[in-house]
Amino acid sequence: MNYKAFMGQVQHRLELNELGPAVRATRAVLTTVGERIDPGEATDLASPLPMEVDRYLIAGSEQAGGEKFTYDEFLDRISERAGVDRSDANYYAETVVGLVSEIVPAGNVQKVRDQLPEGFESLFQFVDEPHPLARGE
Repeated sequence: MNYKAFMGQVQHRLELNELGPAVRATRAVLTTVGERIDPGEATDLASPLPMEVDRYLIAGSEQAGGEKFTYDEFLDRISERAGVDRSDANYYAETVVGLVSEIVPAGNVQKVRDQLPEGFESLFQFVDEPHPLARGE
């Protein structure tokens, strides 16, 4: 999937009217994921993604890879970066991670899941069941 298609899917699934908020949502989510997981896992997760998108994971990893924080803090960071409230931040995170899981090998996604504590289960909602606005549904 190329950058334009990826961002188009984010925009569609988040039901946003413009591409800018989809880019902000993607950057907010993936930067924060990169901060929370180990740098090696961030690189593995990023490698199959379009290069304009993978840099968000890598940048987060380089800034603070492996930093330990709660799911509440995770959502606060996304909320601040994307300029949305926490419930939107949660939906953005689930949606972007779900889309990423459709592109990267399942084993890479599982490694990320394995490193995160119990409070992060909802992050993988659209990994376990497809997003209702996924193409073809």
